[in-house]
Amino acid sequence: MNQLSALRAQLQTLVTIPQEKSAMFFKTETGSYAEHDTFIGVSVPALRTLAKEFQHLTRQELQELLASPINEERLLALFILVDQYQKGNTQQKDALYQFYLRNIQQVNNWNLVDSSAHLIIGEHLDNTDKKLLITLAQSKNLWERRIAIVATWYFIRRNELEWTFKIAKILLNDTHDLIHKAVGWMLREAGKRNETMLIQFLDKYAAVMPRTMLRYAIEKFSEEQRKDYLMRKKI
Repeated sequence: MNQLSALRAQLQTLVTIPQEKSAMFFKTETGSYAEHDTFIGVSVPALRTLAKEFQHLTRQELQELLASPINEERLLALFILVDQYQKGNTQQKDALYQFYLRNIQQVNNWNLVDSSAHLIIGEHLDNTDKKLLITLAQSKNLWERRIAIVATWYFIRRNELEWTFKIAKILLNDTHDLIHKAVGWMLREAGKRNETMLIQFLDKYAAVMPRTMLRYAIEKFSEEQRKDYLMRKKI
């Protein structure tokens, strides 16, 4: 039995979540953002454990997993890819970053984006040209836009907040709820590091921010502050 066959056999033994529950949670019904996706019902902790066992998969094997219609297989591939990236040398990291970009169309659900964008795209663009984030933020592809903002989480953790606010500004008029949530989330994280910068941003843009984005961004504020900013929101 080859590596992928062994992995998939083990994956089937780890199914514990009813498929309909995953389908409802990730909105796979026709017309919804994840209608393309299939879930078999494996938990994230189980996937992380399995990723450690198969951490040495080749890029060709990872490519096959990323091409799978099964979300858990793509997520597993990304867990392994992140692990390989974090342990790699400079040359290996560059190759894995390029591999991620070549397969970016397969990073096509919020759990896939949120588990990998900051740990590969974010880290790789640290201390270098970050214009790719602007390109991704202006993409017609929902997931590329989410990758752009979530990638800045890596910078936030290093107290480098400029790019979070820059990408958030680009995405202010985005129409998708998943972008509103991601931008608000990253603004909130940035605010934990520098509340003054977040307040300056909100004072300028709160009135035009989508309500979900605003609610996420101000979640850690006092009740009085939250009410103040929500009252500024234009109907």
